[in-house]
Amino acid sequence: MEKKDNKTWAIVGTIAAILLCGCPGLSMCLFGAVTAFGGMPDFINGYGYLPGWMGFVTLCLAVIFIVIAVVVPVLTLRKKKEPKVEEILPPSEPLPPAS
Repeated sequence: MEKKDNKTWAIVGTIAAILLCGCPGLSMCLFGAVTAFGGMPDFINGYGYLPGWMGFVTLCLAVIFIVIAVVVPVLTLRKKKEPKVEEILPPSEPLPPAS
């Protein structure tokens, strides 16, 4: 009896990875690029701009999030190789008499 391949959890995991990692990763990429090039105002202190290194750190985190959102669907939705099952048959020739 063959086992039916159930992809429901793979699809749920894919959607969760895209929503929880892909979308925040893309928005972090945008804000990281703006910050890295000196365009993000410092809202906490009320003056100046955020330092560029914060933007580069945000860009690195964004790349990690985007990679996670790409790798999870690839790993969960790929077809797995089935192991070869060899059928063991009895020999077709009779056994020699034991002495």
